[in-house]
Parts: sequence; structure tokens; C-alpha cells
Amino acid sequence: MAKIPSIRMMMMPRDTNARGTIFGGHILSLIDQAGAIAVHAAGIGKVVTVAIREVIFKHPVYVGDIVSCYAEIVGRGRTSVTVEVQVVAQHPQSLAEVEVTTAELVFVHVDDDMRPVPLSAEPPAVAP
Repeated sequence: MAKIPSIRMMMMPRDTNARGTIFGGHILSLIDQAGAIAVHAAGIGKVVTVAIREVIFKHPVYVGDIVSCYAEIVGRGRTSVTVEVQVVAQHPQSLAEVEVTTAELVFVHVDDDMRPVPLSAEPPAVAP
């Protein structure tokens, strides 16, 4: 599966930290959502996040920047799915883009009682 655009949004003043850049926790929230969107797009039902592997912020994100998250499923286990999410920021005037971070997330497929459930043997077909 190729990386698909999952989230694209403009960063607003409410999302800033004490240094005036976008709060890292806000970016982490976008990463988690983008990963889940990719899993659901693959036809996998209810999932919970069990791990977000090393996140290193390479560049700050500023108010007004347009942040895009791209996600790709990179692994499947018995009950888990691993997704890679790339975050890119674009300055709206110059259109210059920088990679903010890339993270790997692990989601576990669960039932209504939050117990792990095996994934189907074959990944569902995704409509073009």
C-alpha cells in the first residue's frame, strides 16, 4: 500500500506552545489520527493505539503552516497493524515544504470489550 494523504490542516494560534511554535503534542495527535485513518481505509475495524515509536522533530511548525500527514501500512501481525506516518509542513506564502517528522505506530484490532481480535487472513481490497 502506498502512502496516502490522511490529514491536511492549517495550524492555528490555539495550538502553540510557550515558545510560539506548534505544540509537539498537537502534532502527535495528528500522527495518531492519520495512522488510524489509514487503518480504517484498509477496511480494518475498531483499533486502539498501543505504540508510537520514536518521534524526532526535525523542524518547528509555525502558526499558519499547512501540515500534511501521509500514512502507509507497513506491517501486519496476527492482531496488529503497523503504520508509518510522515508529517510535512508547508509555509503558505513561499510554498516551501519541510519534513517535520516520521513516526511508526502500532494499532491492535479489538472487539467491543477492548480484547485483541485476529485480523482477517487477507487484507481487504481497497477501492481505487
